[in-house]
Amino acid sequence: MLYDKDIREPLFDFLDGLYPKNRILEEKDMGRSRADVVMVTAEAVYGIEIKSDADSYARLKSQIRDYDQYYDCNYVVVGTTHANHITEHVPKWWGIITVELEDAHPDFYVLRKPEKNPKMDWKKKMSMIWRPELAHIQELNHMPKYKEKSKKFVIDKILEKVPEETLQIQVCEELLQRDYTEIEDIIREFKRK
Repeated sequence: MLYDKDIREPLFDFLDGLYPKNRILEEKDMGRSRADVVMVTAEAVYGIEIKSDADSYARLKSQIRDYDQYYDCNYVVVGTTHANHITEHVPKWWGIITVELEDAHPDFYVLRKPEKNPKMDWKKKMSMIWRPELAHIQELNHMPKYKEKSKKFVIDKILEKVPEETLQIQVCEELLQRDYTEIEDIIREFKRK
C-alpha cells in the first residue's frame, strides 16, 4: 500500500522527466480546498491531486470544482486501489497518473494526458499572483501602476488590457521566477513605494 508520503518525492522526479522546465509548489490553498501540488511550466499551471491507496473519494467532487477554477490543466495521481475506477470520478479533461510499487519503488504511468481545462477562471488563477508580480506584469504591458487600487481592481484591469496568450506566458514566468527567500523584502519595498 502506497501512502501520500511515499508518492510525493518520486512523483516530482517523474514530473521532471515529463516536464524538464518546471517548478513545484506544494500545499496551495484554492477556494475551500488545498491543492496537493501545483506545477508551473513555461506554458501552463497544473493542479495535481494525489489519491493514495489510503485515500477515499469523499472530498474529490469539491476538490475537482476548486482545481478546475484555478489551473490550466489538472492531474490526479492514484494508487492501485483507485486505478480501475478513477476515470469515473474525474472529468475527461483531467490527466491521470497511476502509481504502483515495482521492486519496492513507486513506478508511475500516465494513463491519460490532461487536456486544457475548460472551466479555468482567469480571476481565480490571477489571485495566485502576488502584488509585486502583478506590478511587473503591468510594467511589461506598459500599463499604469494603479498604486492606490485594490489587487482585485488591478487584476480586472490586466485581464481587460492584456491578451490571454501574452498573459499566460507572463503568469507562468512570474511563478517560475518567484523567490520565496526574498518575498518579505520585496513586498515591504513594494508597499513602501
